[in-house]
Amino acid sequence: MDYLSVIEMLNACHGPSGDERQIATTLKRLAEPYADTCHIDTLGNLIVHKKGPGPKVMFAAHMDSIGLIVTHIHKEGYLSFGKLGGVHPESILHTPFRFKNGVCGVVALRPGVSLKDMTIQDLYLDIGAKNEAHARRLVQVGDTAVSRMPSFTTETKLVSPYLDNRISCAAMLDALSHIRAYTNDLYFVFTVQEELGLRGSKPAAYSIDPDYGIAVDVTVGETWDDPQKGSSILGDGAAVKIMDSSVICHPDVIKLLETLAMESKIPFQRDVIVSGGTDAGSIHVAREGVRTGGISIPCRYLHSPVEMVDLSDVTATVRLMTAFAQKKL
Repeated sequence: MDYLSVIEMLNACHGPSGDERQIATTLKRLAEPYADTCHIDTLGNLIVHKKGPGPKVMFAAHMDSIGLIVTHIHKEGYLSFGKLGGVHPESILHTPFRFKNGVCGVVALRPGVSLKDMTIQDLYLDIGAKNEAHARRLVQVGDTAVSRMPSFTTETKLVSPYLDNRISCAAMLDALSHIRAYTNDLYFVFTVQEELGLRGSKPAAYSIDPDYGIAVDVTVGETWDDPQKGSSILGDGAAVKIMDSSVICHPDVIKLLETLAMESKIPFQRDVIVSGGTDAGSIHVAREGVRTGGISIPCRYLHSPVEMVDLSDVTATVRLMTAFAQKKL
């Protein structure tokens, strides 16, 4: 799969938390050739089903992104905004954003505020409007905006906004296309509103009632300034989740994933993070409980417009998902 092209296609859609319809429609079109059924549920999750005789296996990757939402339009034409998900002011200052209707703007800092003291409330969006009336012809309070930064590759790395979690969506599509032995009853779910508290995966897991759940997401990759933020290293393979702040993974699933990786010679590592959650947090407590694990792609600079992954880790994740999907459980 050409991951750069897929990421560019997905990021061209408007898909912040709560407004994922465009990206769900695009993913549905890409998944339909490999599925028995595809449907979008009430909350907006895309559920792709490939029928099989064995236990129900639910793979989940969230398709929503963090973003901005307009809270006030000033008389000068500037826009105050709130955040959708974990938006950090230092990561978005002086970067371009795009509204659903195509209007673009840049994030700027209110005069007189120092960089070290700034908060989200000190930032504003400048869309080039002459005044409030002009701005209101372009956008409204409640409109949402997403990053307009470009995507690119550098040797083995892919850099882009919203690799959290569009790269896992691409990996799920790739895995779906590689599955040949339909031993299990497979559900590939592209979830909504994960960035706002794992909201979409909860009703999806309740509806599917899976026997096994695998959350596919990015995880904190090492950085030179603080290697202790996460256990995973870019380029060292798929990260088998042990725990995050939302879940302690089922030991049977951890063991199975690691055994499959060793048997298939798939590079893997262990994923332990003490902050940040995944859809596994909602899935594992659905109904009477679900045997739940996770496969993570190490990522640097999370929740910034320049997230970075190693493509070899993406490939390893696809191989491990495919092996799990085809394993007789």
